[in-house]
Amino acid sequence: MDKEAEKCSLDLFRKCIPYFEVLADENRQKLVLLLAEGHQVLNVGDITEKVSLSRPAVSHHLKILLRAGMVNYTKKGTQNYYFLTIGSMVKVLKDFVTTVEKTCTKNT
Repeated sequence: MDKEAEKCSLDLFRKCIPYFEVLADENRQKLVLLLAEGHQVLNVGDITEKVSLSRPAVSHHLKILLRAGMVNYTKKGTQNYYFLTIGSMVKVLKDFVTTVEKTCTKNT
């Protein structure tokens, strides 16, 4: 791999690291999968009923997912309803995987 391609690959990898760190936690994986089922929009109470976590734990993990740009919420009355917003993350990860695939194909 030439220096420019290597730099590009490393830059893409670095862009993925925050997503890898957030998704490394099994509880956050469960929340992402739960919200992905039928594109659900759920509040903390609804989520707590469906996973084996306390309300504070669910709120904590949602806050991390929110900071990473993987979820967002809409406010209805006093409740926040959370939904997935993973489009930009998926694009970054796809770009990375495509680059890795191209590199592996060139080396075989």
